[in-house]
Amino acid sequence: MSQSSKKEFNFDLKDTQFAGGLVNADEVEAGHIGGDIINYGQEKKQKEVQTETNNSAVKTILILASNPKNTSQLRLDEEVREIDAGLQRAKKRSLFDLKQRWAVRVEDVYQALLDFKPQIVHFSGHGTGNDGLALEDEAGKLKLVDTKALAELFELFSNTIECVVLNACYSEIQAQAIAKHIPYVIGMNQAIGDKAAVKFATGFYNALGAGESFEFAYKLGCNVIQLDGIPEHLTPVLKKK
Repeated sequence: MSQSSKKEFNFDLKDTQFAGGLVNADEVEAGHIGGDIINYGQEKKQKEVQTETNNSAVKTILILASNPKNTSQLRLDEEVREIDAGLQRAKKRSLFDLKQRWAVRVEDVYQALLDFKPQIVHFSGHGTGNDGLALEDEAGKLKLVDTKALAELFELFSNTIECVVLNACYSEIQAQAIAKHIPYVIGMNQAIGDKAAVKFATGFYNALGAGESFEFAYKLGCNVIQLDGIPEHLTPVLKKK
């Protein structure tokens, strides 16, 4: 801009405050006001989110899914999809890391525990009560895992695992055994339908994603089943160490 075209503006800035009174308006000329405009509200929010992530340990959720070829087919993909979607839209989604293992065999279970060191373990599949949980063998067919052996496996990882969810029929027996070593364990006291299992998982992980406790998440999961009009809201049971 040429000197001849330069315009002068005269503003009366007396008694005017800028930036909460950090600038003395009596000593500032209008032509000297400028610089970048910073959205301090957004900047503060971003810093708060980053601080929360730094101050809170990220919890790893390990999904173990098993549906052997010679068993009835379950809607495991829908259950895991709803868990993932709930965490993605959760307020505290940055505090959770979801890992998945499908068609799990015995060796896949302990290898995943070694690899990921999860705080939450979620098993989705079949349960048979006293006979154990249904995993897969090398051919993808049913292999039952003994309750005592399973509980002792979780005992080995009790320094990192905080919660175990057994979303499988008649898994209360396994939950009771595992709860001797793990603070919170959820099992099913009878058969549970696909829809109820999915609803429970959705409510449970939505609550965790919002920063709620395991006990609150369990109660919400049961309530979501009830809200949907499914008469299975008393099927999930919480066992505590």
